Amino acid sequence: MSWWGKGIGATVGFALGGPLGAMLGGVIGHQVDRKKDQYDVAQARLSDQQTTTQAAFFTATFAVMGRIAKADGRVSEREIEMARNIMQGMQLNEAQRRAAIELFNQGKSDDFDLEAVLDQFKRVVHRRSALLHMFLEIQISAALADGMLDYAERELLLHICQRLGFSQLQFQLLFARVAAVMGMAGSVGGQGRAGPEIDVPQSRVKQAYAVLELDESVSDEELKRAYRRLMSQNHPDKLVSKGLPEEMIQLATEKTQQIKLAYETIREARGI
Repeated sequence: MSWWGKGIGATVGFALGGPLGAMLGGVIGHQVDRKKDQYDVAQARLSDQQTTTQAAFFTATFAVMGRIAKADGRVSEREIEMARNIMQGMQLNEAQRRAAIELFNQGKSDDFDLEAVLDQFKRVVHRRSALLHMFLEIQISAALADGMLDYAERELLLHICQRLGFSQLQFQLLFARVAAVMGMAGSVGGQGRAGPEIDVPQSRVKQAYAVLELDESVSDEELKRAYRRLMSQNHPDKLVSKGLPEEMIQLATEKTQQIKLAYETIREARGI
Protein backbone atom coordinates (compact mmCIF):
# COMPACT_ATOMS: atom_id res chain seq x y z
CA MET A 1 0.00 0.00 0.00
CA SER A 2 1.19 3.49 -0.81
CA TRP A 3 2.58 5.70 1.96
CA TRP A 4 -0.20 8.15 1.10
CA GLY A 5 -2.88 5.51 1.62
CA LYS A 6 -1.80 4.39 5.08
CA GLY A 7 -4.16 6.77 6.81
CA ILE A 8 -1.37 9.13 7.81
CA GLY A 9 -2.77 12.14 5.99
CA ALA A 10 -1.29 15.58 6.52
CA THR A 11 0.37 14.51 9.76
CA VAL A 12 3.02 12.70 7.72
CA GLY A 13 4.47 16.10 6.89
CA PHE A 14 4.74 17.20 10.50
CA ALA A 15 6.21 13.87 11.55
CA LEU A 16 8.77 14.02 8.74
CA GLY A 17 9.92 17.46 9.87
CA GLY A 18 12.35 19.85 8.20
CA PRO A 19 11.62 21.80 5.00
CA LEU A 20 10.24 18.70 3.25
CA GLY A 21 7.83 18.04 6.09
CA ALA A 22 6.76 21.67 6.24
CA MET A 23 5.97 21.71 2.52
CA LEU A 24 4.14 18.38 2.53
CA GLY A 25 2.17 19.18 5.65
CA GLY A 26 1.25 22.57 4.24
CA VAL A 27 0.01 21.39 0.85
CA ILE A 28 -2.20 18.58 2.15
CA GLY A 29 -3.04 19.99 5.56
CA HIS A 30 -6.47 21.14 4.43
CA GLN A 31 -7.35 17.76 2.95
CA VAL A 32 -7.60 15.71 6.15
CA ASP A 33 -8.71 16.03 9.74
CA ARG A 34 -5.68 16.70 12.00
CA LYS A 35 -6.74 14.76 15.08
CA LYS A 36 -4.26 13.86 17.77
CA ASP A 37 -4.76 10.12 17.31
CA GLN A 38 -3.96 10.52 13.61
CA TYR A 39 -0.75 12.33 14.51
CA ASP A 40 0.21 9.55 16.92
CA VAL A 41 -0.38 6.96 14.21
CA ALA A 42 1.73 8.99 11.82
CA GLN A 43 4.58 9.23 14.32
CA ALA A 44 4.55 5.48 14.83
CA ARG A 45 4.41 4.64 11.14
CA LEU A 46 7.13 7.12 10.25
CA SER A 47 9.47 5.00 12.33
CA ASP A 48 9.38 2.88 9.19
CA GLN A 49 12.25 4.21 7.06
CA GLN A 50 10.52 3.20 3.85
CA THR A 51 7.50 5.38 4.62
CA THR A 52 9.67 8.34 5.53
CA THR A 53 11.71 8.00 2.37
CA GLN A 54 8.64 7.69 0.16
CA ALA A 55 7.13 10.86 1.60
CA ALA A 56 10.43 12.74 1.18
CA PHE A 57 10.92 11.48 -2.38
CA PHE A 58 7.44 12.56 -3.45
CA THR A 59 7.85 16.00 -1.91
CA ALA A 60 11.36 16.68 -3.21
CA THR A 61 10.60 15.39 -6.71
CA PHE A 62 7.90 17.91 -7.53
CA ALA A 63 9.30 20.86 -5.57
CA VAL A 64 12.75 20.60 -7.20
CA MET A 65 11.10 20.05 -10.58
CA GLY A 66 9.39 23.41 -10.14
CA ARG A 67 12.71 25.08 -9.31
CA ILE A 68 14.40 23.64 -12.41
CA ALA A 69 11.51 24.70 -14.62
CA LYS A 70 11.99 28.28 -13.39
CA ALA A 71 15.80 28.21 -13.80
CA ASP A 72 15.80 30.04 -17.13
CA GLY A 73 13.45 32.72 -15.83
CA ARG A 74 10.21 31.31 -17.15
CA VAL A 75 8.25 28.07 -17.09
CA SER A 76 7.40 26.85 -20.58
CA GLU A 77 4.22 25.04 -21.50
CA ARG A 78 6.26 21.94 -22.38
CA GLU A 79 7.83 21.91 -18.93
CA ILE A 80 4.40 22.15 -17.35
CA GLU A 81 3.21 19.39 -19.65
CA MET A 82 6.16 17.19 -18.63
CA ALA A 83 5.22 17.63 -14.97
CA ARG A 84 1.63 16.72 -15.80
CA ASN A 85 2.76 13.66 -17.76
CA ILE A 86 4.83 12.44 -14.83
CA MET A 87 1.83 12.87 -12.56
CA GLN A 88 -0.36 11.04 -15.05
CA GLY A 89 2.18 8.25 -15.40
CA MET A 90 2.17 7.84 -11.63
CA GLN A 91 -1.64 7.53 -11.74
CA LEU A 92 -2.02 9.95 -8.85
CA ASN A 93 -5.44 10.33 -7.33
CA GLU A 94 -6.99 13.80 -7.28
CA ALA A 95 -5.64 14.69 -3.83
CA GLN A 96 -2.13 13.57 -4.73
CA ARG A 97 -2.23 15.43 -8.02
CA ARG A 98 -3.25 18.66 -6.27
CA ALA A 99 -0.43 18.18 -3.77
CA ALA A 100 2.10 17.57 -6.56
CA ILE A 101 1.00 20.74 -8.37
CA GLU A 102 1.24 22.81 -5.19
CA LEU A 103 4.72 21.42 -4.50
CA PHE A 104 5.74 22.28 -8.08
CA ASN A 105 4.47 25.83 -7.56
CA GLN A 106 6.35 26.13 -4.25
CA GLY A 107 9.54 25.15 -6.06
CA LYS A 108 9.01 28.04 -8.48
CA SER A 109 8.67 30.61 -5.69
CA ASP A 110 11.50 33.05 -4.96
CA ASP A 111 11.76 32.00 -1.30
CA PHE A 112 12.18 28.28 -2.06
CA ASP A 113 15.20 26.97 -0.10
CA LEU A 114 16.69 24.50 -2.57
CA GLU A 115 19.80 23.75 -0.50
CA ALA A 116 17.83 22.92 2.64
CA VAL A 117 15.48 20.65 0.67
CA LEU A 118 18.35 18.81 -1.04
CA ASP A 119 20.27 18.40 2.21
CA GLN A 120 17.29 16.88 4.02
CA PHE A 121 16.45 14.68 1.05
CA LYS A 122 20.01 13.36 0.97
CA ARG A 123 19.89 12.61 4.70
CA VAL A 124 16.61 10.74 4.39
CA VAL A 125 17.63 8.73 1.32
CA HIS A 126 21.07 8.18 2.85
CA ARG A 127 23.14 5.83 0.67
CA ARG A 128 20.39 4.48 -1.55
CA SER A 129 22.17 5.43 -4.78
CA ALA A 130 19.51 3.88 -7.02
CA LEU A 131 16.90 6.24 -5.54
CA LEU A 132 19.16 9.25 -6.04
CA HIS A 133 19.72 8.21 -9.66
CA MET A 134 15.97 7.90 -10.21
CA PHE A 135 15.38 11.31 -8.64
CA LEU A 136 18.02 12.97 -10.82
CA GLU A 137 16.80 11.27 -13.99
CA ILE A 138 13.30 12.63 -13.37
CA GLN A 139 14.73 16.14 -12.95
CA ILE A 140 16.87 15.91 -16.10
CA SER A 141 13.89 14.63 -18.07
CA ALA A 142 11.84 17.59 -16.88
CA ALA A 143 14.62 20.02 -17.86
CA LEU A 144 14.77 18.51 -21.35
CA ALA A 145 11.00 18.69 -21.79
CA ASP A 146 11.21 21.72 -24.08
CA GLY A 147 13.77 20.06 -26.35
CA MET A 148 16.82 21.95 -25.16
CA LEU A 149 18.96 22.60 -22.12
CA ASP A 150 19.59 26.24 -21.28
CA TYR A 151 22.85 27.19 -19.59
CA ALA A 152 21.01 28.15 -16.39
CA GLU A 153 19.21 24.80 -16.33
CA ARG A 154 22.45 22.91 -16.88
CA GLU A 155 24.22 24.78 -14.09
CA LEU A 156 21.32 24.18 -11.71
CA LEU A 157 21.20 20.48 -12.55
CA LEU A 158 24.93 20.21 -11.99
CA HIS A 159 24.57 22.03 -8.66
CA ILE A 160 21.80 19.63 -7.59
CA CYS A 161 23.90 16.61 -8.56
CA GLN A 162 26.91 17.88 -6.65
CA ARG A 163 24.79 18.75 -3.60
CA LEU A 164 23.59 15.14 -3.60
CA GLY A 165 27.14 13.83 -3.81
CA PHE A 166 27.65 13.29 -7.55
CA SER A 167 30.66 14.54 -9.51
CA GLN A 168 30.53 16.56 -12.73
CA LEU A 169 31.59 13.47 -14.69
CA GLN A 170 28.78 11.44 -13.11
CA PHE A 171 26.35 14.19 -14.07
CA GLN A 172 27.56 14.15 -17.67
CA LEU A 173 27.14 10.37 -17.88
CA LEU A 174 23.72 10.54 -16.28
CA PHE A 175 22.64 13.32 -18.62
CA ALA A 176 23.84 11.35 -21.64
CA ARG A 177 21.83 8.34 -20.44
CA VAL A 178 18.62 10.32 -20.03
CA ALA A 179 19.11 12.15 -23.34
CA ALA A 180 19.67 8.83 -25.10
CA VAL A 181 16.50 7.38 -23.61
CA MET A 182 14.51 10.45 -24.63
CA GLY A 183 15.90 10.36 -28.17
CA MET A 184 17.28 13.84 -27.64
CA ALA A 185 20.68 13.28 -29.21
CA GLY A 186 22.05 16.51 -30.60
CA SER A 187 19.22 18.65 -29.20
CA VAL A 188 21.52 20.44 -26.77
CA GLY A 189 24.50 22.58 -27.55
CA GLY A 190 24.99 25.77 -29.46
CA GLN A 191 25.16 29.29 -28.21
CA GLY A 192 23.56 29.76 -24.81
CA ARG A 193 23.11 26.01 -24.38
CA ALA A 194 24.89 23.28 -22.49
CA GLY A 195 27.86 23.29 -24.85
CA PRO A 196 30.14 20.55 -26.17
CA GLU A 197 31.29 19.34 -22.76
CA ILE A 198 28.30 16.97 -22.67
CA ASP A 199 28.83 14.41 -25.40
CA VAL A 200 25.38 13.15 -26.35
CA PRO A 201 25.28 9.87 -28.33
CA GLN A 202 24.31 10.26 -32.01
CA SER A 203 23.28 6.80 -33.22
CA ARG A 204 20.86 4.21 -31.93
CA VAL A 205 23.66 1.86 -30.89
CA LYS A 206 25.59 4.67 -29.20
CA GLN A 207 22.41 5.64 -27.42
CA ALA A 208 22.12 2.06 -26.19
CA TYR A 209 25.64 2.18 -24.75
CA ALA A 210 24.76 5.46 -23.04
CA VAL A 211 21.64 3.92 -21.51
CA LEU A 212 23.80 1.17 -20.01
CA GLU A 213 26.50 3.73 -19.08
CA LEU A 214 29.11 1.73 -20.97
CA ASP A 215 31.95 2.41 -23.38
CA GLU A 216 31.72 0.73 -26.77
CA SER A 217 34.99 -1.10 -26.11
CA VAL A 218 33.59 -3.29 -23.31
CA SER A 219 33.75 -7.03 -23.77
CA ASP A 220 30.68 -9.19 -24.20
CA GLU A 221 31.09 -10.47 -20.66
CA GLU A 222 31.38 -6.94 -19.26
CA LEU A 223 28.26 -6.01 -21.20
CA LYS A 224 26.35 -8.90 -19.69
CA ARG A 225 27.53 -8.09 -16.15
CA ALA A 226 26.55 -4.43 -16.53
CA TYR A 227 23.11 -5.40 -17.82
CA ARG A 228 22.46 -7.77 -14.94
CA ARG A 229 23.70 -5.22 -12.40
CA LEU A 230 21.46 -2.45 -13.75
CA MET A 231 18.43 -4.74 -13.93
CA SER A 232 18.99 -5.79 -10.33
CA GLN A 233 19.56 -2.26 -9.05
CA ASN A 234 16.51 -0.88 -10.84
CA HIS A 235 14.02 -3.66 -10.24
CA PRO A 236 10.76 -1.85 -9.37
CA ASP A 237 10.01 -3.94 -6.29
CA LYS A 238 13.52 -3.40 -4.95
CA LEU A 239 13.30 0.37 -5.48
CA VAL A 240 9.94 0.54 -3.71
CA SER A 241 11.35 -1.45 -0.79
CA LYS A 242 14.14 1.14 -0.53
CA GLY A 243 11.74 4.08 -0.50
CA LEU A 244 10.55 4.85 -4.02
CA PRO A 245 6.88 5.90 -3.73
CA GLU A 246 4.67 3.14 -5.06
CA GLU A 247 3.00 5.73 -7.29
CA MET A 248 6.31 5.91 -9.19
CA ILE A 249 6.61 2.18 -9.83
CA GLN A 250 5.61 2.70 -13.48
CA LEU A 251 8.63 4.98 -13.95
CA ALA A 252 10.87 2.24 -12.54
CA THR A 253 9.23 -0.35 -14.80
CA GLU A 254 9.84 1.83 -17.83
CA LYS A 255 13.49 2.21 -16.85
CA THR A 256 14.03 -1.55 -16.72
CA GLN A 257 12.36 -1.82 -20.13
CA GLN A 258 14.77 0.81 -21.48
CA ILE A 259 17.74 -1.09 -20.04
CA LYS A 260 16.52 -4.33 -21.64
CA LEU A 261 15.96 -2.67 -25.02
CA ALA A 262 19.44 -1.12 -24.93
CA TYR A 263 21.00 -4.49 -24.11
CA GLU A 264 19.15 -6.22 -26.94
CA THR A 265 20.17 -3.43 -29.34
CA ILE A 266 23.85 -3.88 -28.52
CA ARG A 267 23.61 -7.69 -28.69
CA GLU A 268 22.04 -7.40 -32.13
CA ALA A 269 24.73 -4.99 -33.30
CA ARG A 270 27.45 -7.34 -32.04
CA GLY A 271 25.80 -10.41 -33.52
CA ILE A 272 25.52 -12.08 -30.13
